[in-house]
Amino acid sequence: MIRLSGLKLSPMKIIMWGYIIIILAGALLLMLPVSSREGTVTPPVDAVFTAASATCVTGLVLHDTYSYWSGFGQTVLLILIQIGGVGFMTFTVALITLTKKKIGLRERYTMQESVGAPQMGGIVRMTRYILCGTLLFEGAGALLLALRFVPEIGLGQGIFFAVFHSVSAFCNAGFDLFGKMEPYSSLTGFQGDAVVNLTIMALIVIGGLGFFVWLDIQKNRLRFRRYRLHSKLVLASTTLLIFSGAFLIGLFELHGTALAGLSAPEKALACLFQSVSPRTAGFNTVVLPDMTESSILLMIILMIIGGSSGSTAGGIKTTTFSVLSLSVFSELRQKKSIECFMRRVDDATTRRACCVVTVYLLLSLSAAMAICFLDSTSLRDAFFETVSALSTVGLSLGITGELSDASHLILAFLMYCGRVGSLTLVLAFSDNRERANSQMPLEKVTIG
Repeated sequence: MIRLSGLKLSPMKIIMWGYIIIILAGALLLMLPVSSREGTVTPPVDAVFTAASATCVTGLVLHDTYSYWSGFGQTVLLILIQIGGVGFMTFTVALITLTKKKIGLRERYTMQESVGAPQMGGIVRMTRYILCGTLLFEGAGALLLALRFVPEIGLGQGIFFAVFHSVSAFCNAGFDLFGKMEPYSSLTGFQGDAVVNLTIMALIVIGGLGFFVWLDIQKNRLRFRRYRLHSKLVLASTTLLIFSGAFLIGLFELHGTALAGLSAPEKALACLFQSVSPRTAGFNTVVLPDMTESSILLMIILMIIGGSSGSTAGGIKTTTFSVLSLSVFSELRQKKSIECFMRRVDDATTRRACCVVTVYLLLSLSAAMAICFLDSTSLRDAFFETVSALSTVGLSLGITGELSDASHLILAFLMYCGRVGSLTLVLAFSDNRERANSQMPLEKVTIG
Protein backbone atom coordinates (compact mmCIF):
# COMPACT_ATOMS: atom_id res chain seq x y z
CA MET A 1 0.00 0.00 0.00
CA ILE A 2 1.04 3.61 -0.62
CA ARG A 3 0.33 6.18 2.09
CA LEU A 4 -0.65 9.69 0.99
CA SER A 5 -1.67 12.18 3.68
CA GLY A 6 -2.63 9.36 6.01
CA LEU A 7 -4.58 7.49 3.32
CA LYS A 8 -3.75 4.01 2.14
CA LEU A 9 -3.79 3.71 -1.64
CA SER A 10 -3.28 0.46 -3.46
CA PRO A 11 -1.75 0.51 -6.97
CA MET A 12 -5.23 -0.08 -8.43
CA LYS A 13 -6.62 2.95 -6.58
CA ILE A 14 -3.68 5.09 -7.73
CA ILE A 15 -4.46 4.14 -11.34
CA MET A 16 -8.17 4.78 -10.75
CA TRP A 17 -7.70 8.23 -9.19
CA GLY A 18 -4.88 9.12 -11.57
CA TYR A 19 -7.15 8.90 -14.59
CA ILE A 20 -9.87 10.86 -12.81
CA ILE A 21 -7.43 13.70 -12.07
CA ILE A 22 -6.18 13.75 -15.69
CA ILE A 23 -9.75 13.81 -17.04
CA LEU A 24 -10.77 16.67 -14.73
CA ALA A 25 -7.61 18.65 -15.54
CA GLY A 26 -8.24 18.14 -19.25
CA ALA A 27 -11.87 19.19 -18.85
CA LEU A 28 -10.84 22.42 -17.12
CA LEU A 29 -8.46 23.24 -19.98
CA LEU A 30 -11.12 22.48 -22.58
CA MET A 31 -13.61 24.75 -20.79
CA LEU A 32 -11.32 27.74 -21.32
CA PRO A 33 -12.49 30.13 -24.07
CA VAL A 34 -9.12 29.74 -25.82
CA SER A 35 -9.90 26.05 -26.43
CA SER A 36 -12.89 26.68 -28.70
CA ARG A 37 -12.83 28.34 -32.12
CA GLU A 38 -15.65 30.69 -31.13
CA GLY A 39 -13.83 31.77 -27.96
CA THR A 40 -16.73 30.67 -25.74
CA VAL A 41 -16.76 28.62 -22.56
CA THR A 42 -17.54 24.96 -23.27
CA PRO A 43 -20.32 23.52 -21.05
CA PRO A 44 -18.91 21.39 -18.20
CA VAL A 45 -20.63 18.14 -19.30
CA ASP A 46 -19.31 18.57 -22.87
CA ALA A 47 -15.80 19.27 -21.59
CA VAL A 48 -15.78 16.30 -19.20
CA PHE A 49 -17.16 13.99 -21.91
CA THR A 50 -14.53 15.09 -24.45
CA ALA A 51 -11.68 14.92 -21.92
CA ALA A 52 -12.80 11.45 -20.85
CA SER A 53 -13.02 10.35 -24.49
CA ALA A 54 -9.49 11.60 -25.21
CA THR A 55 -7.87 10.35 -22.00
CA CYS A 56 -9.59 6.98 -22.35
CA VAL A 57 -8.55 6.89 -26.04
CA THR A 58 -12.12 6.37 -27.17
CA GLY A 59 -13.00 8.89 -29.87
CA LEU A 60 -16.69 9.56 -29.17
CA VAL A 61 -17.34 13.27 -29.66
CA LEU A 62 -20.16 15.74 -29.08
CA HIS A 63 -18.62 18.33 -31.39
CA ASP A 64 -16.58 17.91 -34.54
CA THR A 65 -12.95 18.05 -33.39
CA TYR A 66 -11.73 20.37 -36.16
CA SER A 67 -14.77 22.65 -36.41
CA TYR A 68 -15.33 23.21 -32.68
CA TRP A 69 -11.91 23.12 -31.03
CA SER A 70 -9.18 25.67 -31.66
CA GLY A 71 -5.53 24.80 -32.24
CA PHE A 72 -4.99 25.01 -28.47
CA GLY A 73 -7.96 22.73 -27.79
CA GLN A 74 -6.75 20.22 -30.37
CA THR A 75 -3.30 20.23 -28.78
CA VAL A 76 -4.86 19.55 -25.36
CA LEU A 77 -6.73 16.61 -26.88
CA LEU A 78 -3.51 15.33 -28.48
CA ILE A 79 -1.69 15.40 -25.12
CA LEU A 80 -4.59 13.66 -23.36
CA ILE A 81 -4.65 10.97 -26.06
CA GLN A 82 -0.92 10.36 -25.72
CA ILE A 83 -1.03 10.17 -21.92
CA GLY A 84 -4.11 7.96 -21.96
CA GLY A 85 -2.78 5.67 -24.68
CA VAL A 86 0.63 4.93 -23.19
CA GLY A 87 -0.58 5.20 -19.59
CA PHE A 88 0.03 8.01 -17.12
CA MET A 89 2.20 5.79 -14.91
CA THR A 90 4.59 5.27 -17.84
CA PHE A 91 5.11 9.02 -18.04
CA THR A 92 5.38 9.28 -14.24
CA VAL A 93 8.15 6.68 -14.05
CA ALA A 94 9.88 8.31 -17.04
CA LEU A 95 9.83 11.73 -15.32
CA ILE A 96 11.21 10.23 -12.11
CA THR A 97 13.98 8.64 -14.15
CA LEU A 98 14.84 11.98 -15.77
CA THR A 99 15.16 13.63 -12.36
CA LYS A 100 17.60 10.82 -11.44
CA LYS A 101 15.59 9.96 -8.34
CA LYS A 102 15.47 6.39 -7.14
CA ILE A 103 12.38 4.49 -8.25
CA GLY A 104 11.05 2.58 -5.25
CA LEU A 105 9.10 -0.64 -5.03
CA ARG A 106 5.77 1.15 -4.80
CA GLU A 107 6.32 2.97 -8.12
CA ARG A 108 7.48 -0.27 -9.74
CA TYR A 109 4.48 -2.19 -8.42
CA THR A 110 2.05 0.50 -9.58
CA MET A 111 3.70 0.55 -12.99
CA GLN A 112 3.38 -3.23 -13.16
CA GLU A 113 -0.36 -2.99 -12.49
CA SER A 114 -0.72 -0.09 -14.94
CA VAL A 115 0.67 -1.93 -17.97
CA GLY A 116 -0.24 -5.44 -16.83
CA ALA A 117 3.35 -6.64 -16.70
CA PRO A 118 3.81 -10.30 -15.70
CA GLN A 119 6.58 -9.43 -13.23
CA MET A 120 8.07 -6.41 -11.46
CA GLY A 121 11.66 -7.10 -12.52
CA GLY A 122 12.84 -4.93 -15.42
CA ILE A 123 9.82 -2.63 -15.21
CA VAL A 124 11.96 0.53 -15.56
CA ARG A 125 13.58 -0.84 -18.71
CA MET A 126 10.10 -1.70 -19.92
CA THR A 127 9.05 1.93 -19.40
CA ARG A 128 11.91 3.19 -21.56
CA TYR A 129 11.13 0.54 -24.15
CA ILE A 130 7.45 1.57 -24.29
CA LEU A 131 8.30 5.26 -24.73
CA CYS A 132 11.00 4.65 -27.34
CA GLY A 133 8.78 2.23 -29.26
CA THR A 134 5.88 4.66 -29.13
CA LEU A 135 7.97 7.53 -30.49
CA LEU A 136 9.41 5.30 -33.22
CA PHE A 137 6.08 4.00 -34.51
CA GLU A 138 4.26 7.31 -34.18
CA GLY A 139 7.14 9.13 -35.89
CA ALA A 140 7.19 6.67 -38.79
CA GLY A 141 3.41 6.92 -39.12
CA ALA A 142 3.50 10.72 -39.05
CA LEU A 143 6.17 10.77 -41.77
CA LEU A 144 4.12 8.56 -44.09
CA LEU A 145 0.93 10.53 -43.46
CA ALA A 146 2.75 13.82 -43.99
CA LEU A 147 3.63 12.69 -47.51
CA ARG A 148 -0.11 12.70 -48.23
CA PHE A 149 -1.33 15.60 -46.12
CA VAL A 150 1.35 18.24 -46.72
CA PRO A 151 0.83 18.49 -50.51
CA GLU A 152 -2.92 18.72 -49.96
CA ILE A 153 -3.30 21.19 -47.06
CA GLY A 154 0.08 22.88 -46.69
CA LEU A 155 3.28 22.38 -44.68
CA GLY A 156 2.36 23.54 -41.18
CA GLN A 157 -1.16 22.16 -41.01
CA GLY A 158 -0.16 19.04 -42.96
CA ILE A 159 2.53 18.17 -40.39
CA PHE A 160 0.13 18.78 -37.48
CA PHE A 161 -2.52 16.63 -39.16
CA ALA A 162 0.04 13.87 -39.72
CA VAL A 163 1.25 13.91 -36.10
CA PHE A 164 -2.28 14.14 -34.68
CA HIS A 165 -3.64 11.21 -36.69
CA SER A 166 -0.53 9.09 -36.17
CA VAL A 167 -0.82 9.49 -32.38
CA SER A 168 -4.59 8.99 -32.50
CA ALA A 169 -4.24 5.79 -34.57
CA PHE A 170 -1.37 4.29 -32.58
CA CYS A 171 -3.16 5.01 -29.30
CA ASN A 172 -6.35 3.53 -30.79
CA ALA A 173 -8.17 6.80 -30.05
CA GLY A 174 -10.09 7.51 -33.26
CA PHE A 175 -10.06 11.31 -32.99
CA ASP A 176 -9.69 12.99 -36.38
CA LEU A 177 -9.43 16.48 -37.85
CA PHE A 178 -11.07 15.81 -41.20
CA GLY A 179 -14.00 17.98 -40.22
CA LYS A 180 -11.92 20.46 -42.23
CA MET A 181 -13.34 18.74 -45.32
CA GLU A 182 -16.72 17.70 -43.89
CA PRO A 183 -17.84 17.59 -40.22
CA TYR A 184 -17.87 14.12 -38.63
CA SER A 185 -16.53 12.57 -41.84
CA SER A 186 -13.64 10.63 -40.24
CA LEU A 187 -11.67 8.95 -43.06
CA THR A 188 -14.55 8.59 -45.52
CA GLY A 189 -12.76 11.01 -47.86
CA PHE A 190 -9.81 8.59 -48.10
CA GLN A 191 -11.66 5.38 -49.01
CA GLY A 192 -9.39 4.58 -51.92
CA ASP A 193 -6.16 6.06 -50.54
CA ALA A 194 -3.89 3.07 -49.92
CA VAL A 195 -1.16 5.09 -48.15
CA VAL A 196 -3.52 6.62 -45.57
CA ASN A 197 -5.54 3.42 -45.06
CA LEU A 198 -2.58 1.06 -44.72
CA THR A 199 -0.63 3.47 -42.47
CA ILE A 200 -3.57 4.00 -40.12
CA MET A 201 -4.33 0.27 -40.04
CA ALA A 202 -0.69 -0.60 -39.31
CA LEU A 203 -0.57 1.89 -36.44
CA ILE A 204 -3.84 0.56 -35.00
CA VAL A 205 -2.66 -3.05 -35.13
CA ILE A 206 0.81 -2.33 -33.73
CA GLY A 207 -0.62 -0.25 -30.88
CA GLY A 208 -3.22 -2.94 -30.18
CA LEU A 209 -0.75 -5.85 -30.05
CA GLY A 210 0.73 -4.78 -26.73
CA PHE A 211 4.18 -3.93 -25.42
CA PHE A 212 5.00 -7.49 -24.33
CA VAL A 213 4.35 -8.83 -27.82
CA TRP A 214 6.76 -6.20 -29.18
CA LEU A 215 9.43 -7.50 -26.82
CA ASP A 216 8.82 -11.09 -27.86
CA ILE A 217 9.04 -10.24 -31.55
CA GLN A 218 12.19 -8.18 -31.06
CA LYS A 219 13.85 -10.90 -29.00
CA ASN A 220 12.85 -13.96 -31.05
CA ARG A 221 12.35 -12.38 -34.49
CA LEU A 222 10.28 -14.72 -36.69
CA ARG A 223 10.88 -17.82 -34.55
CA PHE A 224 7.23 -18.22 -33.57
CA ARG A 225 7.83 -21.38 -31.54
CA ARG A 226 9.95 -19.43 -29.06
CA TYR A 227 7.24 -16.87 -28.33
CA ARG A 228 5.46 -16.91 -25.00
CA LEU A 229 1.95 -18.34 -24.97
CA HIS A 230 0.57 -14.82 -24.46
CA SER A 231 2.19 -13.58 -27.68
CA LYS A 232 1.12 -16.66 -29.63
CA LEU A 233 -2.51 -16.21 -28.59
CA VAL A 234 -2.43 -12.47 -29.37
CA LEU A 235 -0.89 -12.88 -32.83
CA ALA A 236 -3.06 -15.86 -33.79
CA SER A 237 -6.34 -14.30 -32.62
CA THR A 238 -5.50 -10.87 -34.11
CA THR A 239 -4.76 -12.37 -37.53
CA LEU A 240 -7.91 -14.50 -37.42
CA LEU A 241 -10.14 -11.59 -36.38
CA ILE A 242 -8.78 -9.16 -38.98
CA PHE A 243 -9.12 -11.40 -42.03
CA SER A 244 -12.28 -13.26 -41.01
CA GLY A 245 -13.88 -9.93 -40.10
CA ALA A 246 -12.95 -8.41 -43.47
CA PHE A 247 -14.31 -11.44 -45.32
CA LEU A 248 -17.62 -11.40 -43.43
CA ILE A 249 -18.10 -7.63 -43.88
CA GLY A 250 -17.48 -8.05 -47.62
CA LEU A 251 -20.03 -10.89 -47.67
CA PHE A 252 -22.65 -8.98 -45.66
CA GLU A 253 -22.26 -5.87 -47.84
CA LEU A 254 -22.65 -7.65 -51.19
CA HIS A 255 -26.19 -6.31 -51.55
CA GLY A 256 -25.81 -3.30 -49.26
CA THR A 257 -25.31 0.38 -50.10
CA ALA A 258 -22.29 1.20 -47.91
CA LEU A 259 -19.74 0.06 -50.53
CA ALA A 260 -21.76 1.04 -53.61
CA GLY A 261 -19.74 2.78 -56.31
CA LEU A 262 -16.35 1.52 -55.11
CA SER A 263 -14.01 -0.53 -57.27
CA ALA A 264 -13.06 -4.08 -56.20
CA PRO A 265 -9.69 -3.00 -54.67
CA GLU A 266 -11.41 -0.11 -52.86
CA LYS A 267 -14.08 -2.47 -51.50
CA ALA A 268 -11.39 -4.86 -50.25
CA LEU A 269 -9.54 -1.97 -48.58
CA ALA A 270 -12.74 -0.67 -46.98
CA CYS A 271 -13.68 -4.13 -45.65
CA LEU A 272 -10.20 -4.64 -44.23
CA PHE A 273 -10.24 -1.19 -42.60
CA GLN A 274 -13.66 -1.75 -41.01
CA SER A 275 -12.42 -5.07 -39.66
CA VAL A 276 -9.36 -3.47 -38.04
CA SER A 277 -10.92 -0.24 -36.76
CA PRO A 278 -13.74 -1.60 -34.55
CA ARG A 279 -11.17 -3.33 -32.38
CA THR A 280 -10.90 -0.03 -30.43
CA ALA A 281 -9.63 2.47 -33.02
CA GLY A 282 -12.77 4.45 -33.91
CA PHE A 283 -11.95 5.56 -37.46
CA ASN A 284 -14.26 4.69 -40.34
CA THR A 285 -13.95 4.91 -44.14
CA VAL A 286 -17.61 4.09 -44.84
CA VAL A 287 -20.81 5.64 -43.51
CA LEU A 288 -21.72 3.29 -40.65
CA PRO A 289 -25.53 3.78 -40.65
CA ASP A 290 -25.52 2.66 -44.32
CA MET A 291 -24.08 -0.74 -43.40
CA THR A 292 -26.31 -3.81 -43.11
CA GLU A 293 -27.59 -5.10 -39.78
CA SER A 294 -25.31 -8.14 -40.06
CA SER A 295 -22.25 -5.91 -40.45
CA ILE A 296 -23.32 -3.75 -37.49
CA LEU A 297 -23.68 -6.84 -35.30
CA LEU A 298 -20.29 -8.15 -36.43
CA MET A 299 -18.71 -4.78 -35.57
CA ILE A 300 -20.28 -4.94 -32.10
CA ILE A 301 -18.66 -8.36 -31.60
CA LEU A 302 -15.29 -7.03 -32.79
CA MET A 303 -15.62 -4.03 -30.44
CA ILE A 304 -16.36 -6.32 -27.51
CA ILE A 305 -13.23 -8.40 -28.18
CA GLY A 306 -11.01 -5.35 -28.70
CA GLY A 307 -7.21 -5.40 -28.68
CA SER A 308 -4.66 -7.12 -26.48
CA SER A 309 -3.58 -6.83 -22.85
CA GLY A 310 -0.80 -4.36 -22.09
CA SER A 311 -1.62 -2.30 -25.18
CA THR A 312 -3.31 0.98 -26.07
CA ALA A 313 -6.51 -0.90 -26.96
CA GLY A 314 -9.66 -1.69 -24.97
CA GLY A 315 -12.34 -4.39 -25.01
CA ILE A 316 -12.29 -7.67 -23.12
CA LYS A 317 -8.95 -8.35 -24.92
CA THR A 318 -7.94 -10.99 -27.45
CA THR A 319 -6.41 -13.21 -24.76
CA THR A 320 -9.69 -13.27 -22.83
CA PHE A 321 -11.54 -14.18 -26.02
CA SER A 322 -8.96 -16.88 -26.79
CA VAL A 323 -9.07 -18.42 -23.31
CA LEU A 324 -12.88 -18.57 -23.28
CA SER A 325 -12.97 -20.04 -26.80
CA LEU A 326 -10.38 -22.64 -25.85
CA SER A 327 -12.34 -23.50 -22.70
CA VAL A 328 -15.38 -24.29 -24.87
CA PHE A 329 -13.32 -26.59 -27.10
CA SER A 330 -11.76 -28.24 -24.04
CA GLU A 331 -15.18 -28.90 -22.55
CA LEU A 332 -16.50 -30.32 -25.84
CA ARG A 333 -13.47 -32.61 -26.02
CA GLN A 334 -13.93 -33.49 -22.33
CA LYS A 335 -10.44 -32.39 -21.36
CA LYS A 336 -9.61 -31.55 -17.77
CA SER A 337 -7.60 -28.43 -18.64
CA ILE A 338 -7.23 -25.83 -21.39
CA GLU A 339 -4.31 -26.60 -23.67
CA CYS A 340 -2.88 -24.61 -26.56
CA PHE A 341 0.50 -24.46 -28.34
CA MET A 342 1.80 -27.28 -26.14
CA ARG A 343 1.03 -25.30 -22.98
CA ARG A 344 -1.68 -25.47 -20.30
CA VAL A 345 -3.70 -22.49 -19.09
CA ASP A 346 -4.29 -22.38 -15.34
CA ASP A 347 -7.81 -22.31 -13.86
CA ALA A 348 -7.30 -18.88 -12.27
CA THR A 349 -6.86 -17.34 -15.73
CA THR A 350 -10.13 -18.90 -16.90
CA ARG A 351 -11.99 -17.59 -13.84
CA ARG A 352 -10.58 -14.11 -14.42
CA ALA A 353 -11.63 -14.24 -18.08
CA CYS A 354 -15.19 -15.22 -17.08
CA CYS A 355 -15.27 -12.38 -14.54
CA VAL A 356 -14.07 -9.81 -17.11
CA VAL A 357 -16.72 -10.82 -19.65
CA THR A 358 -19.52 -10.93 -17.05
CA VAL A 359 -18.72 -7.46 -15.67
CA TYR A 360 -18.31 -6.12 -19.20
CA LEU A 361 -21.68 -7.41 -20.41
CA LEU A 362 -23.47 -6.24 -17.25
CA LEU A 363 -22.09 -2.72 -17.63
CA SER A 364 -22.79 -2.37 -21.36
CA LEU A 365 -26.29 -3.89 -21.23
CA SER A 366 -27.31 -1.91 -18.11
CA ALA A 367 -26.07 1.32 -19.68
CA ALA A 368 -27.87 0.54 -22.97
CA MET A 369 -31.16 0.02 -21.08
CA ALA A 370 -30.64 3.29 -19.21
CA ILE A 371 -29.98 5.23 -22.42
CA CYS A 372 -33.02 3.66 -24.10
CA PHE A 373 -35.11 4.79 -21.12
CA LEU A 374 -33.63 8.30 -20.95
CA ASP A 375 -33.58 9.14 -24.66
CA SER A 376 -35.98 6.67 -26.31
CA THR A 377 -33.34 5.49 -28.77
CA SER A 378 -33.43 2.10 -30.47
CA LEU A 379 -31.78 -0.77 -28.63
CA ARG A 380 -29.40 -1.34 -31.55
CA ASP A 381 -28.11 2.24 -31.51
CA ALA A 382 -27.88 2.38 -27.71
CA PHE A 383 -26.06 -0.94 -27.39
CA PHE A 384 -23.65 0.00 -30.20
CA GLU A 385 -22.92 3.27 -28.38
CA THR A 386 -22.36 1.68 -24.95
CA VAL A 387 -20.15 -1.10 -26.32
CA SER A 388 -18.17 1.52 -28.27
CA ALA A 389 -17.70 3.56 -25.09
CA LEU A 390 -16.80 0.66 -22.79
CA SER A 391 -14.44 -0.83 -25.38
CA THR A 392 -12.88 2.64 -25.88
CA VAL A 393 -13.59 2.39 -29.62
CA GLY A 394 -15.28 5.65 -30.57
CA LEU A 395 -17.46 4.45 -33.45
CA SER A 396 -21.06 5.67 -33.44
CA LEU A 397 -24.20 5.31 -35.50
CA GLY A 398 -24.68 9.07 -35.22
CA ILE A 399 -26.62 9.44 -31.96
CA THR A 400 -23.87 10.72 -29.62
CA GLY A 401 -24.62 14.41 -29.98
CA GLU A 402 -28.39 13.85 -29.77
CA LEU A 403 -28.32 12.20 -26.34
CA SER A 404 -29.12 13.96 -23.06
CA ASP A 405 -26.50 15.09 -20.53
CA ALA A 406 -27.41 12.16 -18.30
CA SER A 407 -26.64 9.72 -21.13
CA HIS A 408 -23.40 11.56 -21.88
CA LEU A 409 -22.29 11.09 -18.27
CA ILE A 410 -23.17 7.39 -18.49
CA LEU A 411 -21.02 7.07 -21.61
CA ALA A 412 -18.18 9.02 -19.94
CA PHE A 413 -18.29 6.58 -17.01
CA LEU A 414 -18.18 3.63 -19.41
CA MET A 415 -15.16 5.12 -21.20
CA TYR A 416 -13.43 5.54 -17.86
CA CYS A 417 -14.22 1.94 -16.88
CA GLY A 418 -12.96 0.72 -20.23
CA ARG A 419 -9.61 2.48 -19.91
CA VAL A 420 -8.96 1.72 -16.25
CA GLY A 421 -10.38 -1.78 -16.64
CA SER A 422 -13.76 -2.79 -15.28
CA LEU A 423 -12.19 -5.59 -13.27
CA THR A 424 -9.51 -3.23 -11.91
CA LEU A 425 -12.25 -0.86 -10.81
CA VAL A 426 -14.05 -3.66 -8.96
CA LEU A 427 -10.87 -5.00 -7.35
CA ALA A 428 -9.82 -1.49 -6.26
CA PHE A 429 -12.59 -1.60 -3.66
CA SER A 430 -12.08 -5.21 -2.61
CA ASP A 431 -8.30 -5.67 -2.39
CA ASN A 432 -8.24 -4.85 1.34
CA ARG A 433 -10.52 -7.68 2.33
CA GLU A 434 -9.01 -10.55 4.24
CA ARG A 435 -8.93 -13.88 2.45
CA ALA A 436 -10.20 -16.88 4.40
CA ASN A 437 -7.81 -19.81 4.71
CA SER A 438 -10.59 -22.37 5.06
CA GLN A 439 -12.93 -23.61 2.32
CA MET A 440 -16.64 -24.38 2.37
CA PRO A 441 -17.91 -27.91 1.69
CA LEU A 442 -17.97 -28.86 -2.00
CA GLU A 443 -21.29 -29.45 -3.75
CA LYS A 444 -21.99 -29.84 -7.46
CA VAL A 445 -24.37 -27.54 -9.40
CA THR A 446 -26.10 -28.56 -12.61
CA ILE A 447 -25.00 -26.41 -15.58
CA GLY A 448 -26.68 -26.26 -19.00
